[in-house]
Amino acid sequence: MEVLVCLARHAGEPISKETLLQTVWSGTFVSDDVLFRSISELRRVLEDDARQPTVIQTIPKRGYRLVAPVEWIDGAPEPAAQPSPETDRAAVANTRLWMKTLAAIVAALLLVVLIANVGKRRWWLTDEGSAPAIHSLAVLPLQNLSNDAAQEYFSDGMTDALITDLAQIGSIKVISRTSSMQYKQTNKSLPEIARELGVDGIIEGTVQRSGDRVRITAQLIYGPSDRHLWASNYERDMQDVFALEREVTEDIARQVQARLTTQNQPPPRQPQPVNPKALENYLQGNYHLWKAGRGSGDEERKQAAEHFQQAIDADPSFAPAYVGLANAHIELALGSSEDVAIRKRSLEKAVQLDPNYSDAHVWLGWVKWQPLLDWRGSEEEFRRAIALNPNNADAHDLLGLLLVTLGRTQEGLRECQIAQQLDPNQDHTSQTLYLARDYDGSINMLRMMLQRDPDNSLSHGILSQDYNRKGMYKEFILELVQSYSLLGYSEAALNIQHAFAASGYRGAIRQWAKELEHLQQTKQAYLPGNLATAYTILGDKDRAFYWLEQAYEGREMVSLDGGVFFLTAEPMLDPLRSDPRFKNLVRRVGLPQ
Repeated sequence: MEVLVCLARHAGEPISKETLLQTVWSGTFVSDDVLFRSISELRRVLEDDARQPTVIQTIPKRGYRLVAPVEWIDGAPEPAAQPSPETDRAAVANTRLWMKTLAAIVAALLLVVLIANVGKRRWWLTDEGSAPAIHSLAVLPLQNLSNDAAQEYFSDGMTDALITDLAQIGSIKVISRTSSMQYKQTNKSLPEIARELGVDGIIEGTVQRSGDRVRITAQLIYGPSDRHLWASNYERDMQDVFALEREVTEDIARQVQARLTTQNQPPPRQPQPVNPKALENYLQGNYHLWKAGRGSGDEERKQAAEHFQQAIDADPSFAPAYVGLANAHIELALGSSEDVAIRKRSLEKAVQLDPNYSDAHVWLGWVKWQPLLDWRGSEEEFRRAIALNPNNADAHDLLGLLLVTLGRTQEGLRECQIAQQLDPNQDHTSQTLYLARDYDGSINMLRMMLQRDPDNSLSHGILSQDYNRKGMYKEFILELVQSYSLLGYSEAALNIQHAFAASGYRGAIRQWAKELEHLQQTKQAYLPGNLATAYTILGDKDRAFYWLEQAYEGREMVSLDGGVFFLTAEPMLDPLRSDPRFKNLVRRVGLPQ
């Protein structure tokens, strides 16, 4: 009500957010969310549309303006003379009395409006049949309200934890973190975001950390119409931060009338207090792991591993830290048997600590597939992860890839489509489409994704293979060069490009093989699958099989390379399939003939 009074006193004039906050909540710390909720409530009661306002207009990045006509009940106010010191207190007192009186009058008028429209506006008076149905949710990055930009990793970590908890709601779709985080500091409207992500509900909120206390505000909005449905705030000690996240999740679940489990899904493990030092290092580790995933290289993964190990040292019972440590030893340019041992040991420990931890089963399934070649065990882990969390996009994605490799193409494509729906701003289908020989479909997906993320080396690499299979050799070389440049092998990329200009396609392939062997000899990378592909293109089957044998024998070192993990599905190896050596290798790998 006081927000409305403040706007009415300056009708037609823009009022900044800061002015409104200082006027209405003077002496009290509140966030912008409180003001936003007040404006939303006023618009709801006054039946005002934020997109075509007739009462309150939003001035982007500035504040608000009352655009409705205001009639002074005692006539237009005359310009006020400058108050003297003697009359200043009386003026202030009169102003406060006037504001209270006006607030009471407006409140009475609004009550009359509500009573007169009780049948029409029943949703305001009762929840029965009021809220629009919510079948899908996206959590936008929680805003960091701490006076420290270095705390961004903490707010990002809280966003991730909230998404993980919400994903356990079995009856609604929850968008993955990788897609949601792309809307950090976006200027897009909520209806735009809802349309792009294909969701009904959007969660917005803030995180404020002060010493060992954490405060979270959250609000649920019906995205298509930017309609505010619910809001609340929570505060706890750092050690209880995951219990706080669960409380937020349960409140949201009640709002969307959903259940936290399905009939075939075990109840989620109740959050336990966590050592603040362990939590701090875990969130720091996730931050470095995210940077590594953006192409920052092995150094970021090394730093992530150090933080995760420190988290484990502080709290050996903290399962998420073991999953983080395992993921810090994935996708290395030069892997080792030690990396595999750390991954396997860490993930088995995470599953032991929390058998219902979906992510632990996902990445344990990945280890069982690559490099252990335990095809059945891998599929079981992926399916277990999905049973525990149907919204786990990584589980659907990896299961899809595995099924296509096993020759169950249509089943695999369906799983990857589910992953794409759960994580629409990331690519979960191009590699599967490539393996299924749908090169045009793969190209279309990759082109769309590269518009959003032009520096994704993996996308350029898969796109190069698509172009090769379509006979578009110039485009193949250009994408291959781009991929190697982004991986940090700029000299090799430049030499391949020069060879193509001087000697054409086959000359570039010979140079590619030469550069790959140099990277092997100098221990900069281990890419035997790429070498097998290069020699297959050149028609040198003996060298191709030599490198496939190296990929099989050294599969614990393979990380960025496809190795023998997609052996029967890889289109680039088609010219080798009739050779008895290929069939023998397929048998040893354990794939169906």
